[in-house]
Amino acid sequence: MPVKLRLQRHGKKGKPFYWIVAADSRSKRDGRFLEKLGTYNPNTNPAQIDLNVDSAVKWLENGAQPTDTTRTLLSHEGVLLKKHLAGGVKKGALTEEQAEEKFQAWVAEKQAKVDAKKSDLQKAKEAEEAKAFAAEKAANEARIAAAAPAVEEVVEEVVEDEVAAESAAESSNEEE
Repeated sequence: MPVKLRLQRHGKKGKPFYWIVAADSRSKRDGRFLEKLGTYNPNTNPAQIDLNVDSAVKWLENGAQPTDTTRTLLSHEGVLLKKHLAGGVKKGALTEEQAEEKFQAWVAEKQAKVDAKKSDLQKAKEAEEAKAFAAEKAANEARIAAAAPAVEEVVEEVVEDEVAAESAAESSNEEE
């Protein structure tokens, strides 16, 4: 039975969410699968990938073929590196401890890159919000400055009307 490691689509229209599964290549895209290996959520930035690395390596060693997208995800999570290191252990090129140490060093480096990207995205978002706040503040000040002369003119007219009314009242009082 030819086994494929592939994505099984879930989620709603316009918001895909995928399961990474080992399935018979003859089954439907969203049909029966042999084992669920993890999930992939492309809706977030950076995308969230939750994967059982050991199960994926086991399936690859048993001859399962990943699809192109799944191969990219497996590579991103280090499954292909772990399979490569396991092959080196079988050949006697390195010990199990050395292979695990190399894999953990790679995982730490990868996590540092992901954290750096997240912090860069957060800084960019904060800078964008600060820029929008400054633009809004400038627009409000411009609106207030444009409205100030009109308000002053209205106030002057009201004052002139009051002065005229007072002077008319005084003149009528004087006539009496």
